[in-house]
Amino acid sequence: MSEALTGARVVVTGGHGFLGRHVVARLRANGAEVVAPRRAEIDLADVRSAARAIAALKPDFVVHSAATGGGIGFMRAHPGTACTDNLLVNTAAIEGARLAGVRRYVGVSSACAYPGLVTQPMQEATIGDGDPEPTNGAYGQAKRLMLVQGAGYAHEYGLDCAFAVPTNLYGPGDDYDERSSHVVAALIRRFEAARVAGDPRVVVWGTGRATRDLLYVEDAAAGVVALLQHGAGDAQVPWSRAFNLGSGRETTVRDIAESIRSAVGYTGDLVWDTEKPDGMPRKVLDSSRVQARTGWTATTSLSEGLSAAVAAFRALGA
Repeated sequence: MSEALTGARVVVTGGHGFLGRHVVARLRANGAEVVAPRRAEIDLADVRSAARAIAALKPDFVVHSAATGGGIGFMRAHPGTACTDNLLVNTAAIEGARLAGVRRYVGVSSACAYPGLVTQPMQEATIGDGDPEPTNGAYGQAKRLMLVQGAGYAHEYGLDCAFAVPTNLYGPGDDYDERSSHVVAALIRRFEAARVAGDPRVVVWGTGRATRDLLYVEDAAAGVVALLQHGAGDAQVPWSRAFNLGSGRETTVRDIAESIRSAVGYTGDLVWDTEKPDGMPRKVLDSSRVQARTGWTATTSLSEGLSAAVAAFRALGA
């Protein structure tokens, strides 16, 4: 059943983060009353206390977008942190939703939950068909367990829940920290720094042959809100509560880097460090299920999105 959001009270975890702030803006544009607590107000790592605090806000809906993650370098260096932090915050958010008796709960999982070797484009029914790609395996398992947890809560408590499974996101508000940024943000920062400094080359990790499906963050936020309105329907197994959010465009990392170089206006050379990992060889999502369920589809082209992302980064004055 489609839910009207006008006048509804929605708690958004991670509402000041990259995806979360765009979800908050879209919910408010739909007439919702949004509460987006910061960590100082609700520490999601303190599971029982956080769940009670979420319930005390008396939400009609909960959107859980809080997460700990980053690019390949971060995932390789911090697998324990990525796994444990996400298990804790996922549990706090869904338990808080249950205690509040919400009309619907939407959690944000990740395409990292998919097996490292899986038929492309990836379809939700295959999420459990093997282990996630090793470089982000611990994070991927935590994001996969979110789906299992939701199915359990739906069966035991009747919680109406659905899960967005977004591909690689980019756009305004991204994380540009060199220790944790994903590929697009990392390359924007590095190309811009090289352009300003007049550096003759930029080194990029991997071979450039891996492929990615990039989704503009505002398109992703629209997909999350669409799922909040429509839910998962009569889902019977964990993977049927998952809905891919992707652009459907498979692009090599080499072409992505060239597109970012062009958007930034950097004229130096790209050098590929093939001693560094590529990560998952291919990653493109089949988003036909969410389109059939909600009507959602990505609308922002890569060139439009990259131009907006570069402009937003420069506006930071970094």
